[in-house]
Amino acid sequence: MLTKIAFLGAGSSVFVRNVLGDTMLHDCFEELEYALYDIDAVRAEESRMMLEAMNHKYRGGKVTIKTYIGLDALGEALQGADFVINAIQVGGYEPCTVTDFEIPKKYGLRQTIADTLGVGGIFRALRTIPVMETFAQYVEKYCPNALFLNYTNPMAILTGYMLRYTNVNLVGLCHSVQVAVPKLLAGLGMEYDDRIQWKIAGINHMAWLLEVSKDGKDLYPEIKRRSLEQGAPADDRVRHEIMHKFGYYVTESSEHNAEYMPYFIKARNPELIERFNIPLDEYPRRCVRHIEEWAEMRDKLIHSQDLDHEQSKEYAAYIMESIVTNKAFKFGGNVLNKGLIPNLPYDACVEVPCISDASGVTPCYVGNLPEQCAALNRTNINVQQLTILAAHTKKKEDVYHAAMLDPHTAAELTMDEIISMCDDLFEAHKDWLPEYK
Repeated sequence: MLTKIAFLGAGSSVFVRNVLGDTMLHDCFEELEYALYDIDAVRAEESRMMLEAMNHKYRGGKVTIKTYIGLDALGEALQGADFVINAIQVGGYEPCTVTDFEIPKKYGLRQTIADTLGVGGIFRALRTIPVMETFAQYVEKYCPNALFLNYTNPMAILTGYMLRYTNVNLVGLCHSVQVAVPKLLAGLGMEYDDRIQWKIAGINHMAWLLEVSKDGKDLYPEIKRRSLEQGAPADDRVRHEIMHKFGYYVTESSEHNAEYMPYFIKARNPELIERFNIPLDEYPRRCVRHIEEWAEMRDKLIHSQDLDHEQSKEYAAYIMESIVTNKAFKFGGNVLNKGLIPNLPYDACVEVPCISDASGVTPCYVGNLPEQCAALNRTNINVQQLTILAAHTKKKEDVYHAAMLDPHTAAELTMDEIISMCDDLFEAHKDWLPEYK
């Protein structure tokens, strides 16, 4: 049976290798067709050449791999797709990501990643949602039964918008859930194996490790003891501080969570940056590093005739396999909160355990989070919900509200400063946001 996978944003070559390379290792996909879609013909072709090298090694060249460039080719790329994977970045590192950092910096607002929350996350969402809406229109027309796997950030805002305002069958995926416990234990010198069980739920990038045990024994007391006695790993001090103050470890990295709360990046307390080892302006540095690394590895990847691949940590291939084979697979997914976590707002985008099989994706009921964890989630959900509203209404006033309610932004700037900063960002991003009034 043929399985067609359309990959939107196929110029993301390393991620293409991880996700589509994984599917080549799964024997359940008897025949595979990859539709690589991008607006950059060069990067899409590089991804195709790289995949052909893996195709030669693992599939004897039997996988069909085609590239599709630009809006005119989108319908053909999606035609009859069983699965659609989204990994786009609208506006790129330059100019948009740089702008998202530099303009807030003029107001004294510093960020680390700026792709999920804060003013950077808000404007990233506003320029991405129109493209997502276009994708939705084409998916509904050309592959209405396809499962859409969204990897693009800001996850909760984009997934929440798509599930609220389109008819696309969509679930949001992020690798922070599956790597959280191994990262936590490794940092404390504790072994991770398949005897360890854990339960995680909340919102994307701020989901909570509610339970962690080995052979039925609660590991949290030992985790907290080691964290206090040994000290947190240098690159994870923020999450350990959150764990000790609020009781639970959070999924996404310390550099991310430093900007989701009002406690860590403070102009009047600059010593916190060193104390918690917070990497300000980390995402621009990371972008430059990735560009340099790709330049170094490019020739090896795209010109190899026999490219090795190891199964990645991403969920996508396992989910697609479970649907094709009707063998259930459990994963952390982003869906609308239809009573799954009662003490978070209804219809907010939540990250909860989900089960996939031939019937699709079924989210699992979690129940109430510890109230302090739910309260922290709600401070982020406020921003997410208002940004979703702004993307729908195209009103600047709704964007101002979202930014004014962002925990880190509100802790640093006045309301007038926030509005002025947003106006500066609208002006800088006017080619991507022409409709806002």
